[in-house]
Amino acid sequence: MAILLLAGPLPNALAETPTTAENALQRLLQQPRLGCAAQEPDAAMRAALQALYQMQHFAPLWDATRLAALRQQLDALADDGLDPGHYHRQALARPDDLAPTCREALASHAYLLALQHLRHGRLAAQAREALWHAQSTPPPVASVLAPDVALRGLDDLPATFEQARPAAAQYRELRRVYAAQRRQPLPSWTSLPAGALLRPERRDPRVPALAQRLAAEGYLSAAEAAAADEHYGAALVAALRRFQQRHHVQADGVLGPATLAELNVPAQTRRDQLRVNLERWRWLAGELEPNLLLVDIAGAELSYYRDDALQWQSRTQVGRAERPTPQLKSRISHLTLNPTWTVPPTILKQDKLPEIRRDLGYLQRNHLRVLDYAGNELDPQGIDWNNPGAVLLRQDPGRHNALGRVAIRFPNPFAVYLHDTPSQYLFDKLPRVFSSGCVRVEGALRLMDLLLDGATPARRARIDAWFASGETRNVDLPRPLPILMAYWTVATDAEGALYRPDLYRLDAPLLAALERAGAH
Repeated sequence: MAILLLAGPLPNALAETPTTAENALQRLLQQPRLGCAAQEPDAAMRAALQALYQMQHFAPLWDATRLAALRQQLDALADDGLDPGHYHRQALARPDDLAPTCREALASHAYLLALQHLRHGRLAAQAREALWHAQSTPPPVASVLAPDVALRGLDDLPATFEQARPAAAQYRELRRVYAAQRRQPLPSWTSLPAGALLRPERRDPRVPALAQRLAAEGYLSAAEAAAADEHYGAALVAALRRFQQRHHVQADGVLGPATLAELNVPAQTRRDQLRVNLERWRWLAGELEPNLLLVDIAGAELSYYRDDALQWQSRTQVGRAERPTPQLKSRISHLTLNPTWTVPPTILKQDKLPEIRRDLGYLQRNHLRVLDYAGNELDPQGIDWNNPGAVLLRQDPGRHNALGRVAIRFPNPFAVYLHDTPSQYLFDKLPRVFSSGCVRVEGALRLMDLLLDGATPARRARIDAWFASGETRNVDLPRPLPILMAYWTVATDAEGALYRPDLYRLDAPLLAALERAGAH
C-alpha cells in the first residue's frame, strides 16, 4: 500500500476558495490524484477515505484536540516496531502549515493506515512468509477499518489504537520487551574469536573478553568481568549457561561454535529481531483460535490451548534447514495408531539409497521392507540398487518405527504431520532440528489423549484395544482441532527476550523488506 508523503504547498488548482470546507474536501477526494502528496493511497485506502467522509457529508474530522491525540498515538507506534514517520508524523507536527483539506486527508490516511498495520501487519504476509491454509481454516481478511467503526474510534483514539493491536499475550509481552529495550542505549560488544572448545576449569586467552561480553548484557557483574583472567571458572561458567538458556543453545557451559555464533550477534541485530517478530505476530495473531495446537517451529515447542488457556506444552523436533518444517494452518482430522512408515521419495533418494548402496544390510538393521507399488514384497538381493526403479521402502509398526506409536494427521500439500519417535534422546539436544519436515512430539501419547478427549467411554475403550493390539488403524478425532505451525525467533518470559537461532534464515529478508517499505 502506498503511503502519502507531504510534497509541498497545495497546487493552485486546488487552493482554498470561498466555498465551504466540506465542498473543498469533497473535490479533493474526487480528484484522480489528491495532488497534495508525493504518493497516492492505493485504491482500497482511497475508497475507505471516500466512505469515511461521505458518512460525515465531508465535514472535517480533525480539530486541534484530535490531532494532538493522533500524534500521540502515532508516536506510540515506535513501541510496536513501526516507524511513526511512515504515518505523516512530521507533516502533522506542523498542521498550521498545511491547507485544511490536505491536513484532513493526511490525518485520516495516517489514522486508517496505522490501524490497518497494527491489525494486519506492515507488510503483506503472503508475499513474505506465506502461511499455507487448508480450506477449513481460511486466512483472516486484511481490510481497511470500516468507516462507521473508524468514526466511532475518533472519540477515544488511545482505546481505538489499543484495540487494533493484536490481543495475543505473546504480542503484548514482546512489545513490552521491545519498548523497554529501545528506551535504553544500544549496548555494544566486541566479537570473540574462534578457537578450541572452551570447557569449565580450562584456561584460554579469550576468557577475559568472554567475561566482558557477558557483562555487557548483565549475565556477569562488571566487577567479576574486570577481575577475570584466563581461567574459565565457576562464576563465568554459570553466566555462560544463563546466556545459553536464553539463546536456545545447549546449556552445557561449553564455549563452542553454536554459542560463539550467538555471542557474536550484534546488539542492533538483536533489537531488529524483536521488530521482525512483532511483525510476524501482527500477521499471525488473527490465526489464533480458543482451541488450538500451536507449533512454534524455531522454538521447537508445541502448545495445546483449550478455551484460550494453555493446557499442555511439549518439546518437538523440527525440520533441518535444507528440509524445513512448513508454516501452515490446518485442522487435525485423525490419528494413525501404530503407523507404518513408507519412506518419502526425497528421503529415499537422498538418504536411504546411498546407505543401501554402501551396505545392503542397512535394510535389515533399520527394519525396512522393499515393496513394489502394488504392495508386493520384493527380494532386496534381486534389485539393482543403482537403478532400483519403482520400489517403496516401508517400516512395519513397532518400537523401531520412525513414527513411533502414533501419527497425528491434518490436510496439507507438504506431506507433513506430527508423530511420536523412537529418538527420544534428541529432545535433550539444542537446536532440535533433526527431521525432514515433519514434527516429532515428546509425549506424543499424552497429546493423543488430549486430542481424543470427548470420545465416549465405549469409543475410547475400542481405541485403546486397537492401540494395544499393535494393529495399524486410523481414528477420527471427536472434535477436529485447528493447528497452526509458525515461525518466531523470539519468545518472552518475565525476564525479557528469549532468542532462538534463525534456523531457516528468514529474519534478514523480512527486516530488509520492512526497511524498504519504510523508504516509500
